[in-house]
Amino acid sequence: MPRHKVLTLWNEEQLNEEETRILRTPCKDAPVPFDAATTKAIRTLRDSFLEREDAVGLAAPQIGISRRIIAFRSRNFDDKDPAARKEDYEILLNPRITQKRGEPVVAEEGCLSCPEIRVEISRYPEIKVRAYDLEGRKVSKRYLDFAARVVQHETDHLDGKLIVDYDGSVFIPKKRQNFFEKFFQDK
Repeated sequence: MPRHKVLTLWNEEQLNEEETRILRTPCKDAPVPFDAATTKAIRTLRDSFLEREDAVGLAAPQIGISRRIIAFRSRNFDDKDPAARKEDYEILLNPRITQKRGEPVVAEEGCLSCPEIRVEISRYPEIKVRAYDLEGRKVSKRYLDFAARVVQHETDHLDGKLIVDYDGSVFIPKKRQNFFEKFFQDK
């Protein structure tokens, strides 16, 4: 069981109003050079991400840290142990997507902050990102296909945007149909 709780829009019975407020609030940039609070936030996000087998990415606001920091797997997506190889994941601070290329591709996405559902979302297959790395250096990186989708999903979190904000088809488990129909009707 992961030690760090991921904030969610809802739980088994109801909407989580306080957690929703945090998830919906756009994040502030992390100060560069890093201060002690930023260094702690990076470590907490990394540890939270690495302890989960059910995530290919995690954004700081998902664990209650309102800073523009994301952790994500950038290769070997099917490997169940992200801690096995440090080169398989990345942490970016203050990421900004500077270029989107290609014809958008529709695919289903899930999200730890929107448990139990999947939404069809159209994303660009190639992006360029400017950010800071763990040493506080400016970097410019290009991501393709699934890695590009993951980075776009995680940067959405930094702006307070979630998969339920997209217009694609929503896939809901039958046993929870009534709960989610009420949620999506209220939107």
